[in-house]
Amino acid sequence: MRVPIVAGNWKMHKLPDEAVALCQALIPRLGEFHNREVVVCPPFTALASVAKALEGTGVALGAQNVFHEPSGAYTGEIAPPMLKALGVKYVILGHSERRQYFGETDELVNKKIKAALEHGLKPIVCVGETLEQREAGITESFVKGQVEAAFSGILADDAKQLVVAYEPIWAIGTGKTATSQQANQVIAVIRKALESLYDGATAAAIRIQYGGSVKADNMAELMQQPEIDGALVGGASLDAESFARIVRYDD
Repeated sequence: MRVPIVAGNWKMHKLPDEAVALCQALIPRLGEFHNREVVVCPPFTALASVAKALEGTGVALGAQNVFHEPSGAYTGEIAPPMLKALGVKYVILGHSERRQYFGETDELVNKKIKAALEHGLKPIVCVGETLEQREAGITESFVKGQVEAAFSGILADDAKQLVVAYEPIWAIGTGKTATSQQANQVIAVIRKALESLYDGATAAAIRIQYGGSVKADNMAELMQQPEIDGALVGGASLDAESFARIVRYDD
């Protein structure tokens, strides 16, 4: 049985003090949660502060990116061991904003995945199509290609450590959300692609989230779908009450 995973991507928001305040508001609202993982992913500058704020809470710490080398002359980059030393467990890789604004390619994302795994970090790998691609009817082939590129050269045992986040680009920060049926359909395609790369058992073990304007109001419906294993939450994760309601979608 796959354990649902709900992760909050804070993007470029929250100074360290603000990030701690958000955690302090969030934790009491979460209360005890069972049968799911909860992750918050603040910006790099708040990781150390948030790590302390999360101690003993059961909420895991995630980062929003990482470089693919362990050290070196890479001005402005963050290495996997640096994140590991701060207590980071998960790292978001291949987010559409990284691909769009910073030119990250499938090949680079694959390198980052391998580097993260090598240093004991669990990647949350983002895939998803644009509105133009959806309207052109190539969603399934495009997303399948992203998945194949991301998992290239990764052994089955390592692949089980990954989380895939299906995030249709047209639904990120737009207020538009794929219907639960649309999301489930594409996530089923992703799982089929993983089965082709590995085997049925490996594909069944890999958790696949939905992301894209996830809110407390639509989370329960999304989670009723058989292939959806959680959510990668953007804007709604910046509000403690909203994110807590998303995590506790079945209360």
